[in-house]
Amino acid sequence: MMEHTVIGLFSSLSEAQRVVTELIEAGFKRSEISLIANDASNQYARYLEDRVAGEDAVKAGEGASFGAAVGALTGALVGLSALAIPGIGPVMAAGPLVAALGGGAVGAVTGAATGGVVATLVKTGLPEQDAQYYAEGIRRGGMLVTVNTSEDLVPRALDIMNRHGAVDIHRRAEEWKREGWTGFDANARPYDQGAARQAR
Repeated sequence: MMEHTVIGLFSSLSEAQRVVTELIEAGFKRSEISLIANDASNQYARYLEDRVAGEDAVKAGEGASFGAAVGALTGALVGLSALAIPGIGPVMAAGPLVAALGGGAVGAVTGAATGGVVATLVKTGLPEQDAQYYAEGIRRGGMLVTVNTSEDLVPRALDIMNRHGAVDIHRRAEEWKREGWTGFDANARPYDQGAARQAR
């Protein structure tokens, strides 16, 4: 049976976490689910550093919802780690897409992805134009969730993603184009925390 990759872009980490949780509860394999979540604030990298140092991972005032989402994702996803992706910057990432990007944890805290995110998404069967849209969506503060599954389960995965607020990526890309965007640029300067929040 042919494998398909279902992809969704989300505006918040809590939305992405709910999608991952529901996919697992619906019977999708943890090892087939990937996450690439923008971390322009380096909040996740700091969370990992605190954990390695044995300190409280989320301190008062740093956002209980962030800590709850990360805690749930840590238990749900395979190999959650902090990476830097060319053109996107810091992300938290897990699953098969991380291996495809060539990223890995260094010192148990951060790593660098050596492959391009657009090429990696194209390898899943996504048209290059759509891959550029999703890459730009991550760059602008989004959270990408993918799941590899059989054709008969594609509608179920799509339903889960749509119910949790998956972005209409073509509509979003049209908005960017009206602002002058011409395509994802892996050499572009990554968004900072404020710009990523505003773009979401």
